[in-house]
Amino acid sequence: MPNLERDFVPDVGISIGAPNGRGIGTTQANEIFDSIQGSKAIETGVLEHIEDCSIFIRGVGRDKVSDMTTNVIRKNLIEYTQDQCDLHNIPMREMTPTGACWNPATRQWEWSHDRMLVIDDRPILLVPKSIVSYGKNYTMDRYHRHFVLDYIRKDQLANNGPFVQRKKQKDGRERVWVSKEDLRKNVAPAEKDFIAGFTQQHGNVFASFKEWAAKNARSLENHEINSTLDIAQISNFLLDKLQKTPTGNDHASDYHKLIVGILEFIFYPNLSCPKKEREINDGRKRIDIVFDNSARDGEFYKMHQVRKISSQYVMVECKNYGNEIANPELDQLSGRFSVNRGNFGLMLCRSVKNYDLLIKRCRDFYKDKRELIVPILDRDLAIILRRKSESPSERPEEDLLRDLIREIIMA
Repeated sequence: MPNLERDFVPDVGISIGAPNGRGIGTTQANEIFDSIQGSKAIETGVLEHIEDCSIFIRGVGRDKVSDMTTNVIRKNLIEYTQDQCDLHNIPMREMTPTGACWNPATRQWEWSHDRMLVIDDRPILLVPKSIVSYGKNYTMDRYHRHFVLDYIRKDQLANNGPFVQRKKQKDGRERVWVSKEDLRKNVAPAEKDFIAGFTQQHGNVFASFKEWAAKNARSLENHEINSTLDIAQISNFLLDKLQKTPTGNDHASDYHKLIVGILEFIFYPNLSCPKKEREINDGRKRIDIVFDNSARDGEFYKMHQVRKISSQYVMVECKNYGNEIANPELDQLSGRFSVNRGNFGLMLCRSVKNYDLLIKRCRDFYKDKRELIVPILDRDLAIILRRKSESPSERPEEDLLRDLIREIIMA
């Protein structure tokens, strides 16, 4: 059995086949530390965030940044792994060494034991796919080529610098340009110390680069995580499971588990990190499912940005009913709302006899308490899953949410 205290160095990345990342060992850690200490980025003070190491520190690329980030947030990833294993009933090993976890309060690395997912005697950390991206934009090469050289080229043109070239064209007009390759060879090498020195003098250029990179960052799509993933096949499978799950209390647990999977599938990456049966108010109440609202666009994003309805979390109640959702059920979900948790939730149920009455009840909650409860029935999920199976790139879930919200609010 490996020495877990020594060997547990997690690595975030995407591999073909089995992961083969080695993470950061003691030798590499010392080399990186020496490189950071001796870098111009530290001397000039331009290094502010861990992701900036890939821009300014020799020997550090995005793979090593992801390794270092994983080590810093390991405690959070352990908690996320525990939540997901509890959600899907995956057994964990008690009292397993966690490895070093960073404590921001004490600013110290701390070792402890906890419930861990262990496979083949190796502790495994699960990572929310919504926070993982290729990071192809945040690189020294992009910063150097598209921001640093652009700035110097424009400066040369504006001040008629020595690298400005001119050529008379046949029509009599003069062509004026600056070659980026000339700049790279003579005054602006793609070297990290030069990049650090330039950034010290022109911090606004680096700020523009970071803003551009942030706008272009996105969560990984499902097919990027697994190229064999067949969205149509998954949609049809989930729809078949939904149609074959009986209503009633005897099958409430089956319905509950299925809904977690369906919602995570159709609303990714806008909803992430699901937790089930989370206790609130010192355990006196439970929420069936809680999702993080991680939307950057669409209806979940508009909820707090446009409609001004607190929705940092989205609470979900699952009722395996086949007749009616009345005020007691809506009151139950409403009772989960708060300033800190949010005032937006989804009520999942199989079908209702009087749909107009259900909408009217949801409308009353919105008018009286500024709380938005959106009911989603089997028929709604079926429409979404069928459309996804026919056209995986479409977002039918956005159409559904928009229509339901409008029906409730604009009465």
